[in-house]
Amino acid sequence: MARKRPDYHETAQNIISNIGGKENVISVRHCITRVRFKLKDESKADDEIVKNLEGVISVVHGGGEYMVVIGDAVHDVYEAVCEQLGSLAEEQPLDKEEKANPVMKLLNIVVGAVGPCLNFICAGGILKGFLTILEMSGLVKAGSGMDMLVAAAGDAIFFFLPVFLGMNLAKTLKGDGFLGAIIGAALCYPPINGVDLVIFGRVFNNTYTSSFLPVIAITAVAVPLSKLLKKYIPKAVSNFLTPALTLLTVIPLGFVIIGPLVSMVGSLANAGITALMNSVPPLAGAVFGGTYQIMVLFGVHSALTSFSFVNLLEGNPDAIMAIGCMVSFSQIGVVLAMYLKSKDEKLKSVALPAFISGIFGVTEPAIYGVTLPRIKMFILSCVGGAVCGAFVMLTHTLMYNFTGMGIFAILGLLSPENPQIPTAVLCAVVPLVFSFAAATVIYKEKTATVQNETAGRLEITAPVPGKVVPIGTVPDETFASGMLGKGFAVEPSQGKVYAPFDGICTTIFDTLHAMGLTSDGGVSVLIHVGLETVSLNGGPFTAHVKSGDRIKKGQLLLEFDMEAIRAAGYPLITPVIVANEAEIGTVTVENDRIIVERS
Repeated sequence: MARKRPDYHETAQNIISNIGGKENVISVRHCITRVRFKLKDESKADDEIVKNLEGVISVVHGGGEYMVVIGDAVHDVYEAVCEQLGSLAEEQPLDKEEKANPVMKLLNIVVGAVGPCLNFICAGGILKGFLTILEMSGLVKAGSGMDMLVAAAGDAIFFFLPVFLGMNLAKTLKGDGFLGAIIGAALCYPPINGVDLVIFGRVFNNTYTSSFLPVIAITAVAVPLSKLLKKYIPKAVSNFLTPALTLLTVIPLGFVIIGPLVSMVGSLANAGITALMNSVPPLAGAVFGGTYQIMVLFGVHSALTSFSFVNLLEGNPDAIMAIGCMVSFSQIGVVLAMYLKSKDEKLKSVALPAFISGIFGVTEPAIYGVTLPRIKMFILSCVGGAVCGAFVMLTHTLMYNFTGMGIFAILGLLSPENPQIPTAVLCAVVPLVFSFAAATVIYKEKTATVQNETAGRLEITAPVPGKVVPIGTVPDETFASGMLGKGFAVEPSQGKVYAPFDGICTTIFDTLHAMGLTSDGGVSVLIHVGLETVSLNGGPFTAHVKSGDRIKKGQLLLEFDMEAIRAAGYPLITPVIVANEAEIGTVTVENDRIIVERS
């Protein structure tokens, strides 16, 4: 079945409408695979609906952010989200919880400032690694004109990193991007780098080209100072006098106090991390590599590796970044084994694109779509990650340049002075082969017979006693339009939800108002009891199963107090929809039942 080209604007619209609307969004940013929202009230977001939207892989809560996992198309979805939010996110005040979490707020701001540069940082790292190979092979002579030109293209983003970081951070702080850029340019000014400067009778000798933390700290001081000066300087001269006074204040202050102070803090943090990793290198590498994908699940991997990332961007080779970028091969080794061994066409259709994405370091499709639902396989991939970490530490492999994730990261493991290509390649091959071999032995396809799906056909009757009505009658456009999937709705006569087939209870929302079920044949069904009942915080509901439980057709899954829901003013109408038609075949609705025909 050919898939239509994704409509990112529709995906963005559906995401926004199901996380509480525009008015619930404080801010939004994105990383390599996730659109990260800060919401006023995360309880207003309906995880189960968002997870089942076309183009969405999963939802993760962590670090004060509501993360919608997209995968390769994250930039397209992010741009569509920003287009629909407009300036609303910038205008929203931070809530009390956000103000009370300054550490996470600081980390998010710093990591967010790097985001717009990330693709060019990867490109620069790739050029540097590629140039090393060209020099080794003799295709380009070291010191030649072509060598210098390619080196300039690769080194530029790193040498002038303070300029780009300053601009991005100033914009993130709602200041003038040029102010941050000028601060970065001043720090890179050749005559003041690596020379003795006598200031206030003391000698300072610092180098800030390719640095990270100093420009971040100085810009963080400059932006609020600039805003303060604007309030008091007459408008007639404010446009040029405000930046002049700001720079006159922060550049000497930054060069003498702020820069050396934050550099020292960064050096101490990196020294502590290095000492910890070098205490028992193979064990430390195994622990970090084995837990890295768990960090990815909770969305905290970026925060936990931020110091190492900063260390790398400042030109210091780093072992933690080497491990983090190679762990993906342990995940795709498991996925490849499952793909080759499985006879389940649905699994194979998900596993192959997940494997391809994983080659380039995007492992969320593999984690959420393939291994995590089969928890033993996810654990096995973590074991492979531990093997990866131990191997990296045993071979003393470091990352010298950030060249991206997955296969591109191998270039970043090449030392410009002494490139060890075989070792760098083995850092990817060892975890991939280990995980592939282990998964080939351990993975067993389920052979249990499907009791109520025969000949590729499944009939789903109402899981809630009551009157079945067309989905188009639901007074909620998201359901009524069919954008979430085909199905029907039920006007309940009893406050009970029964299993419509044999399978798994995939998810129960924390507020118990909705659940996702997956049949033994892979049909995913969303049951949403009432409308806007998420606001009841689980009060009228009693669950008899939990996420991951095996279910039998006719089993009581959930009870709800109909009178309490009515008294609270919420409609009881309950949509029942098939959420993955594109993956399984054809879905039609005939009177009081949903018919699924497997393709």
